[in-house]
Amino acid sequence: MANRYIDKLKRFATLNEADVAELTRATARGRSVKARHDLIREGDRPGPVFVMLEGWAFRYKILPNGLRQVLAHLMPGDACDLHIGLLAEMDHGIQTVTKARIATIERGEMEGILERCPGVAKAMYISQLVDEGTMRAWITSMGRRSSAERVAHLMSELYLRARNIGLTDETHLEVPLSQSLLADSLGMTAVHLNRVLKKLRLDDAITIQRGSLTITDPVKLAQMAGFDESYLHRRLRQAA
Repeated sequence: MANRYIDKLKRFATLNEADVAELTRATARGRSVKARHDLIREGDRPGPVFVMLEGWAFRYKILPNGLRQVLAHLMPGDACDLHIGLLAEMDHGIQTVTKARIATIERGEMEGILERCPGVAKAMYISQLVDEGTMRAWITSMGRRSSAERVAHLMSELYLRARNIGLTDETHLEVPLSQSLLADSLGMTAVHLNRVLKKLRLDDAITIQRGSLTITDPVKLAQMAGFDESYLHRRLRQAA
């Protein structure tokens, strides 16, 4: 069975056989988790590193008034909170969107891998930089992009990330996110988001059927958003 976590790290650094063996062993103990299950909640004491082997999840915060803000979407191959153990408690929650298979790597075990395997440490460091770049792209969307550009940008990002890890090799992607979850990701009301999605559907960029959303024209979405994929660092920068 493919291990998308290892495949993802290989895009960021050269991993030798020992590196791959360490990661394979550390992620071999996957467990099944149901949809809409909190892996960890805000205020909890940080635990092990979660590795998404299958399924989707998201990071979120709940405001005092009960509103939710989604902070990031997690796909197969993503690791959650590599360094969060340095904090006394979690400052956000992580919940599955779909049924998922999760591997947990205890802090001590992860620290040992990073010490023994410099290639893995480099790959995980670059992966974290990509996560930070993604957060900056989201902040830019919230502050300066129009509603249509904001939605198109998120759709472009999700499509490219899914293609990079082999979830799709087609020009379409079914997105397992409800409109409520998308609205909370974009800082929009569900009503406003629905209007934007209808426009994108009329432009033949997406389709919506029985509540499912499918990206059908990622090129058009990227053009609408002015999407620049460089922050996802799809290709390794070769050393001189």
